[in-house]
Order: sequence, then C-alpha cells, then structure tokens
Amino acid sequence: MSAFRYLQAYPDNLQLQVQKIIDGPGLGEWLKSRHSEPHTIRTDGALYNYVMELKTEFLRQADPINKVSYDSKLQIIQHALGLHTTTSRIQGSKLKSKRDIKVAALFKETPIAFLQMIAVHELAHLKVREHDKAFYKLCHHMAPEYAQWEFELRVYLTHLDQGGEKLWVAA
Repeated sequence: MSAFRYLQAYPDNLQLQVQKIIDGPGLGEWLKSRHSEPHTIRTDGALYNYVMELKTEFLRQADPINKVSYDSKLQIIQHALGLHTTTSRIQGSKLKSKRDIKVAALFKETPIAFLQMIAVHELAHLKVREHDKAFYKLCHHMAPEYAQWEFELRVYLTHLDQGGEKLWVAA
C-alpha cells in the first residue's frame, strides 16, 4: 500500500489512518495538536548539555562523549537524522577514542519530544550498535514514549515530503 516512504515499515492500518488524517484536518494540524511548541535548544552547546543530562541519568557507565552538535549536512534522504561516530587514534602506547554525536539540523525547530527521541536513539548506540531488541528496549527505558515519538516524527517527515511547511519555526 505504502505511498509514504517514511512510514513503509508500519502496518497498512496505520498508514490508512495517516491517509485519513491527510484527507481530514491534514498532517500539519494533527501534529500541531499533539506538539504545540518547539524546544529552545538552539546551539551546539545547549544540545551538548541536554544530551549529557540524558547520558548522566541513564548511561552513566557508557563511554564518554567528546562532542554533540547540530549538522546541516545530514540529509533526511539518506535516512540519517542523527549520527554517532567513534574516532580512534594511537597516542604514544595508548589507543584513544573519541565519540561524537551529530543531530540533523532539522531538529533545531521541532518539539522537544522529537529531539529527545533522536538523542535517546544516538545515546543507545553507545551501548548497543545494532537496531535489535536490546537497542529498542534501552531506548524505551530512557524515553517510554520513544515508539510514539518516532512514529510522529515519521509523520512529520511525510508532511514535509508532501510539500508541507515547517511547523515549528523559532521565534
């Protein structure tokens, strides 16, 4: 059935509900009714602090994070909304590694739920590399509404894909 590229993994009945919303009030109106305001985390420094608070609360023993930043080069088309990287180098007789998290610049102007969802997703990769059952269990531990937020984010991407305007523009 899927004409919605961001919702292809979801069952037909959910995609049909999305189509009904499009035919009714529209995706933009539906999303705005669920999330009325954008977050205020606009700078890389504020994003770093936000992600580190989540890490401290849920993943205290995980590897340290060197840098967290918004990245305007991450393309939704490549299905990369966030990215975690590890860089290793030899320094003397020791192997040093740095972990960075990049978040697509799209998330500068979204509700806090969407930013938290992507932050939790990238933090979970510090412990679990693959998108398996353990990975999603960890995501739900850090954000119990993770699955709902991911679905709503995919609905937002569908809204944008169909020519809709950004809904949460910073004042």
